[in-house]
Amino acid sequence: MSHPVIERARARVLDQGLPANREMLTELAMIPSDAVAELLTLADNVREQYCGNGIAVEVLYNAKKGGCSEDCNFCSQSARYASDVDAEPLSSVEGFLEAARDAHLRGASEFCVVVAVRGPSSKLLQRVCDAVRLIKTELPLTVAVSLGILREDQLALLLEAGVDKVNHNLETSERYFSSVCTTHSYAERWATCELVKKHGLELCCGGIVGMGETIADRVDFLCALQALEPQEVPINFLNPRPGTPFSDRSLVEPIEALRFVAMARLALPRALVRFAGGREITLQGLQDLGMHSGASGIVLGNYLTTEGRVDTDDFAMLERLGFEVMA
Repeated sequence: MSHPVIERARARVLDQGLPANREMLTELAMIPSDAVAELLTLADNVREQYCGNGIAVEVLYNAKKGGCSEDCNFCSQSARYASDVDAEPLSSVEGFLEAARDAHLRGASEFCVVVAVRGPSSKLLQRVCDAVRLIKTELPLTVAVSLGILREDQLALLLEAGVDKVNHNLETSERYFSSVCTTHSYAERWATCELVKKHGLELCCGGIVGMGETIADRVDFLCALQALEPQEVPINFLNPRPGTPFSDRSLVEPIEALRFVAMARLALPRALVRFAGGREITLQGLQDLGMHSGASGIVLGNYLTTEGRVDTDDFAMLERLGFEVMA
């Protein structure tokens, strides 16, 4: 017999066309583990109804590794921590273009430029814009950027250069954010997200599960995303990095990771919910099941400072499961 909370969620999201609200998300976060399989099935049905059977494949490009001024406790690119990441200078424009060509050849439809900074300097922004113009001229890629906290004038330049999407994660709930980062605020992140939408760029906004947050924090985080209405929600699972303050955190239990992905799908039924960092180390042998938990996208290959699976394994998984890789 179906779990009553899941039945109510089915009626609300599938039949009535409404996202799961705070009360329902809280209830779903508390259902027993033996009911999670039914929740995953519902989330997969919602994904199919709202997003179809296509899977969006993205490649990340770390254009300036390390040396970041911020103190995000999960991040090995912070200059404040004795991590295993050595700082490297900003890539050349040709380096950007070569990375984009490689992403296209590997089968990705989206290329995301990531720079570990609080926010871009004029020189950095100019180089990114120059590179994006060349990429958009040559390749049929959706181009996203992740450049930290942004101002209106900077977003205007990115839009003019041809950027399609801006990633700026909330990371966690407003309540828990100060336990994750103190060098900038949740309010600053929120303001950047609102400016991205104001300038007509697509918003990619998600976060990281498993940093010590509570179940209530996870629900608050999803409700905040509902308020922002991003087109894309990347879901990362903490992969504790040596030398960072979160190096001693435990991995998220696979069942709880999948539960959260399913909850994200029910909270944001029309969004591109993308598996991102920590997928392999957290789910391990359950990655096939993970693709039937409501996700409609994956990151291919490496995650800035950590390794992912080889491309052939991910494409074989998608083919095995009957998904269509979006061009």
